[in-house]
Amino acid sequence: MSDLTALGWRADRGAELPAGCAPGRVARVDRGRLTVLTAEGELRAHPGAALHEGTGPAVGDWVALRGELAVAVLPRRTSFTRVAAGRSSAAQVVAANLDAVLVVDAMVGATRLRRIERYLAAAWGSGATPVVVLTKADLCADVPAAVQEVAEGALGVGVLPVSSVTGAGLGAVRAVVGPGRTAAMVGPSGVGKSSLANALTGRAVAGTREIRDDGRGRHTTTARELHLLPGGGVLVDTPGLRELGLADDEGVDTAYADVAELAAGCRFRDCGHRTEPGCAVATALTDGRLDPARYTAWRKLQAEAHRQALRADARAAARERARVRAFTRSLRDQPNRPRTGWS
Repeated sequence: MSDLTALGWRADRGAELPAGCAPGRVARVDRGRLTVLTAEGELRAHPGAALHEGTGPAVGDWVALRGELAVAVLPRRTSFTRVAAGRSSAAQVVAANLDAVLVVDAMVGATRLRRIERYLAAAWGSGATPVVVLTKADLCADVPAAVQEVAEGALGVGVLPVSSVTGAGLGAVRAVVGPGRTAAMVGPSGVGKSSLANALTGRAVAGTREIRDDGRGRHTTTARELHLLPGGGVLVDTPGLRELGLADDEGVDTAYADVAELAAGCRFRDCGHRTEPGCAVATALTDGRLDPARYTAWRKLQAEAHRQALRADARAAARERARVRAFTRSLRDQPNRPRTGWS
């Protein structure tokens, strides 16, 4: 690798590099060791102490390298972020510096519109452009109907049907991940992300397993990893996400633009969309212009994002209190600290 533009490097990033450093892009993170792609090829790098203080490095990050030491993470242009599973509720960067987020689901069984909408909200919040990719088109009896059903809820988003078996639709997906562009595949386990990654790269970069009786695959990818595509473009393959908690509300109103537009037309700015007079949302629900399930999903994601914001504020306040306590202790423990007459 000698031309970093194939990895998505842009000339204006040069000003972000510390003096004496070379750029590299994180392809994988394994227990504190980084696999980094550079102009000279792939290397294994150690993250410097300063990198452990933030939320990085993550797959897709650009890092500043001094030899085999990554000393800084360059500013992220975009990032797909979720709330980490478990009790911590801390934000976790799934992939960074993306041009597109491929929200992957399978055309097998009932369409999971609410799940797709949740992923779209997170994708819009990332700053990248979301695209829905519906896999296993070869197993779907009516592909146009399945695409139309998803498109009605995926406002302003392209919906691409694809079959990794027959190759149908792969060209449209490749066009999204063109030369110098980066896309991350996100979605639950078993929807065909690994098969799609293999089909797009033209080689076995991800393991696959047999299809179950219900037509769904099994979880295979265990770590996020960045892959170069033939002819240019970068694809980030991610493991299936059991949980996708929203880190903020940045993309909720964009994913539900129709509901947000109705809410903006209510008579009162603080309308609760229940019994208030002049509520445009209630009117749309009554006359059938707005699907009650879609409205309920919008309110649910708004409430979830609000709770997460409160938790984030509480964590920030706790960190600041801990910092002040530590600073106070350090002053108290200094052996030459001046003593007052009453201390």
